[in-house]
Amino acid sequence: MTKPPAPHELVERALALSRADGCVVIADEESTANLRWAGNTLTTNGVTRGRTLTVVATVDGSEGTASGVVSRSAVSGDDIEPLVRAAEEAARTAGPAEDARPLVEGVPASAGFTEAPDETSSSVFDSFAPALGESFARARSENRELYGFAHHQVVSTYLGTSTGLRLRHDQPTGTLEVNAKSPDRARSAWAGRATRDFADVDPLALDAELARRLEWAGRRVELEAGRYETLLPPSAVADLLIYQMWSSAGRDAAEGRTVFSRPGGGTRVGERLSELPLRLYSDPGAPGLEASPFVIAHSSGDDASVFDNGLPLRATDWVRGGELRHLLTTRHSAELTGLPVAPGIDNLVLDAGGTASLEEMVAGSGHGGPALLLTCLWYIREVDPATLLLTGLTRDGVYLVENGEVTGAVNNFRFNESPVDLLSRATGAGRTERTLPREWSDWFTRAAMPALRVPDFNMSSVSRGV
Repeated sequence: MTKPPAPHELVERALALSRADGCVVIADEESTANLRWAGNTLTTNGVTRGRTLTVVATVDGSEGTASGVVSRSAVSGDDIEPLVRAAEEAARTAGPAEDARPLVEGVPASAGFTEAPDETSSSVFDSFAPALGESFARARSENRELYGFAHHQVVSTYLGTSTGLRLRHDQPTGTLEVNAKSPDRARSAWAGRATRDFADVDPLALDAELARRLEWAGRRVELEAGRYETLLPPSAVADLLIYQMWSSAGRDAAEGRTVFSRPGGGTRVGERLSELPLRLYSDPGAPGLEASPFVIAHSSGDDASVFDNGLPLRATDWVRGGELRHLLTTRHSAELTGLPVAPGIDNLVLDAGGTASLEEMVAGSGHGGPALLLTCLWYIREVDPATLLLTGLTRDGVYLVENGEVTGAVNNFRFNESPVDLLSRATGAGRTERTLPREWSDWFTRAAMPALRVPDFNMSSVSRGV
């Protein structure tokens, strides 16, 4: 059997076969390992491997440069030329690309471009799995049930271009989600963690956290819809601000279509969004949240361009000192709007200078009336792009805080809030810590957030979900 070509060889062969005026080739090598459990018993585990090759062909014409993009999985050596020809045909039959710019050049080659991809395996769980088994035993003895999954993925991306770029990035991504339930299923609690290698995840500590929340839920209080002082934990803050980031394309704002559009024209860059000294930023080198240091774009859109592939990324402040500093831009949209070039980066950090733990923030809440402590948000959807009004549900534990103590659990709610408006109304923030966004964990995991105190979070209606 013929040995399949290495990822860098796929890139080089595709570039050599190209007859287009420009060519970008992206080879993604993926491996995953996972564990799943239900009712305190491991149910499945497995390891998978995958490969995807993406070819971007650019063709110059009298009216401008067109682009064609074709991706295929499980590519072998015989598949490369048909893939390249398909991308070239797609470019020839397309109209001029609005985002066309010269392909990036002059970026030094990555070390290890010709080396084998990184891989994960079941060994990533070597220290985690025994501790998980201990948590099953403890949960069983204390009459609660644990459900959940652990997932680890490594993607090695090899990017080459006809302008000489040879770049590589290895991205590990780990997630852990655990639900604890009472035997009658009337009480449920959720906790999640993001990790690069599972070496920093403690299942026993997670189980202890869940056990405490189930204990809180031993007393049930019914509350009506309304505006409540609310503590949003880091996971909930991450879900809201990730959606805000996804909605912050500079071109959309300049064209008057988003919450970041300035009335009368232009954008709100330079406007103060919060009285708190908030810094919302992305940084490819953020410790524990490391992400690709260059643009990897498999397609073009409002906030990404295949022509920007390989463009170096650096730390970018979206909000600093409470002031809006940058919006997402490609080289093309930056020229259209007059904004600086600021491509998306695959992590997000909010730092408000706080040092308090969530427990300390609880102690300072609920002294002027009932307050709420959320666990997480779910089923988040956009209602109004002009204000970025979002709606969604609370889930797996909303707790009542009275005079600085958690005194029980309350019913779930539907909420209606804008993350931009929340930043302007937040009156306190805790310490920033790595967190797993629950709603968006399939797409975005590298986040660090503080808990936020909002004095009047809008619980618009009661939800009967658990």
